[in-house]
Amino acid sequence: MSYLVLARKWRPQLFDDLIGQEHVSQTLKNAITADRVHHAFLFTGARGVGKTSAARIFAKALNCQEGPTTEPCGVCPSCVEITASRGIDVFEIDGASNTGVDDIRELRENVRYLPANSRYKIFIIDEVHMLSINAFNALLKTLEEPPENNLLILTAESSQEILATLTSRCQVVPFSRLDDDDTAKILENHGVEPGNAHLLAHLSGGSPGRALALKDTEIVELWKDIVAVLSVRAIDPGSDFSVVLQLAEKMAGLKDHLDHLLGLLKVCLRDLLVVHHAPSLPGETTLQLLKVASPDLKSWSSEQLFAKVQAIDFAERALTRNCNRLLICEVLLFKLQ
Repeated sequence: MSYLVLARKWRPQLFDDLIGQEHVSQTLKNAITADRVHHAFLFTGARGVGKTSAARIFAKALNCQEGPTTEPCGVCPSCVEITASRGIDVFEIDGASNTGVDDIRELRENVRYLPANSRYKIFIIDEVHMLSINAFNALLKTLEEPPENNLLILTAESSQEILATLTSRCQVVPFSRLDDDDTAKILENHGVEPGNAHLLAHLSGGSPGRALALKDTEIVELWKDIVAVLSVRAIDPGSDFSVVLQLAEKMAGLKDHLDHLLGLLKVCLRDLLVVHHAPSLPGETTLQLLKVASPDLKSWSSEQLFAKVQAIDFAERALTRNCNRLLICEVLLFKLQ
């Protein structure tokens, strides 16, 4: 059996499973109950907060043989096929990979035909903000003249990244970041030990998908190694610099997960700022997080901490420009000392 990351293996299957997004569940349920389903929806929110999962649940609710219903049965052929990502009338398109106008023209051609054996033909376009301008314009024509029994569900991190003419033709459904307790609850439901669940929840910044991705990798351990080495360098600047270079090489080798690691370093610096300015505020998770760091890191001034956050921001921007990854990581660790 092929391996599935936890974020895909444990997708919510019902509206009530969408922890922390009760307002979204209620909005979609109301649309179904009132029989006022818009022809296009735009789900906005950070990565990993449940946008694609909600789109799949909505698709099941509309095409379930018992529906349309706010509680899809999960056992009819339509529900089973959608859960297994092989629904003949439900198409999932990765906007980050299919960015061209030809990809959208192919979608428009497909939209012309009626559903094969379902109530609706549903197109879920993830990361629609990654489409090219020409592709956006081609998609706009479909939204202007939507065929009957067709539904488009678009997902993006922010409606500000989408053309206003496209946003105005969709029902926008904003998703919230989850608090640490809700994220930890999801992780614990997936078998994560409570202590680690709260730590991962805090590091993920309110994104259960990101927290599950972190658990699936060695990113947290590498992050701890980096903080530990920085602690040593803060105590003894003359210590062996080759260890820093080795860590930079490991960072560069993370490829698609490097942005997660940089996010963890930001969280650590943020917590150091909280301890610096409001020592009575940090919660148990923050203090647990900072046990990794030495007292010397905690003594960094606010100016030093802000400069280090800016260094991470610069590294993130440089990585989007296809620069030398190893050099970026080496320079970043040098600046973080």
